[in-house]
Amino acid sequence: MEREHIGVLVMSYGTPESMDHIEQYYTHIRRGHAPSVEQLAELTERYEAIVGGVFPLRQHTNDQVTTLEATLNQAHPDKRFSCYQGLKHASPYIEDGVEQMVKAGVSRGVGIVLAPHYSTMSVGAYIKRAQEKADELGLAMTFVESYHLHPKLVQALTERVRTSLLGFDGEPVRVLFSAHSLPEKIVEMGDPYPTQLLETSRAVAEAAGVADWQFAWQSAGRTSVPWLGPDILDVVQTIKQEESIRNVLVCPLGFVSDHLEVLYDLDIEAKEVAAELGMKLTRTASLNSDPLYMQTLSDAVYAKLSE
Repeated sequence: MEREHIGVLVMSYGTPESMDHIEQYYTHIRRGHAPSVEQLAELTERYEAIVGGVFPLRQHTNDQVTTLEATLNQAHPDKRFSCYQGLKHASPYIEDGVEQMVKAGVSRGVGIVLAPHYSTMSVGAYIKRAQEKADELGLAMTFVESYHLHPKLVQALTERVRTSLLGFDGEPVRVLFSAHSLPEKIVEMGDPYPTQLLETSRAVAEAAGVADWQFAWQSAGRTSVPWLGPDILDVVQTIKQEESIRNVLVCPLGFVSDHLEVLYDLDIEAKEVAAELGMKLTRTASLNSDPLYMQTLSDAVYAKLSE
């Protein structure tokens, strides 16, 4: 008997393929409006600062998609899984991934986002685009909305916190869990994003035996509307000035890969602020293609098939 062929659309924000693609990428984020010369220069400088002439960022997502496919097929040999990439702001776009699944003749599709926490403005927007394209092409699709408390995800993050704390030689450390900020209006909408992030933070802190922790937002957009805070740069300054905290470990659990928000906003910008204050700041390693994270995604996808 032939195994059922399942297509898995693995969605994420996307990143440029090379330095040459930064303007095109930024223009798509700005809904077709090209960035100013100053805006483009600033973003280009940030990428140059983290990649140093090499551009490995897209490879992390490619590896996650490939590894998830292998994980699914190994864990569930009763079916045949093929994973397809769908990016919000770069090629292959979300719609491209859906088209590829249809061309491959999959019997049905499952969509999952490389972000554990649901928001209508992030994961919800990805799902909407994928669903619209699937409906247009007649493909039956279901979607994983969140997996923020999956035991293997919590385990992977906990292991990273424990390992990183060893680098402080037993000194007191404030653990800051962080995630990408979103406009404040999501709170009025009853969006689950802030609550889910706190739930993951609490679960990891308890599992790691960390009592001294708090949550901070990062990487807010520069728009006319207010974004969720406090920002992590402000938090670092506040805890030094008001609490005399000298050691900080950042666990950016809202991010699953080494991308700009981690490699620049934390590894360069936040570390510079901490250094100026005489503080030691490090962060936990990103999940990238960690087997526990791949198993988390695999479990979440397979569970959707039986609903």
